Amino acid sequence: MTAQPNIGRRIRWGGVVLASVALLSGALILFLFDPAAHGFYPFCVFYRTTGLLCPGCGSLRALHHLLHGEWVEAVRYNPLLVASTPLLAWLGLRLARIALGKVAKPMVIKPRWLWIGLAILAGFGILRNLPFAPLTWFHH
Repeated sequence: MTAQPNIGRRIRWGGVVLASVALLSGALILFLFDPAAHGFYPFCVFYRTTGLLCPGCGSLRALHHLLHGEWVEAVRYNPLLVASTPLLAWLGLRLARIALGKVAKPMVIKPRWLWIGLAILAGFGILRNLPFAPLTWFHH
């Protein structure tokens, strides 16, 4: 009976460690290899087919500049990603704590917040493609 909870705890820790190693490996690759200079990164299918910027366009370059401490340059590539970084970090830490059993109450995201997030993404995607909007001044 006591072996079962121990196995579950090891599996949870293993998942968190594996996710952390994957995240750190990805961050190291992104730190060392500038997406603007190396062609092995994925491309945006939406941009390639329409010529329009999606809400995620420029995210890899923005993250590359964030990892180098170049905040202004990161904002030029994707201001929404830079603005949402603290929220994404908090959510990641919260999920890790839940997986490790450090938080008794599971995280519940209300549908209202999902709809608000979707509206922000759609609005950002539209605004950054308008010719008179300041967001068109940002790089692709």
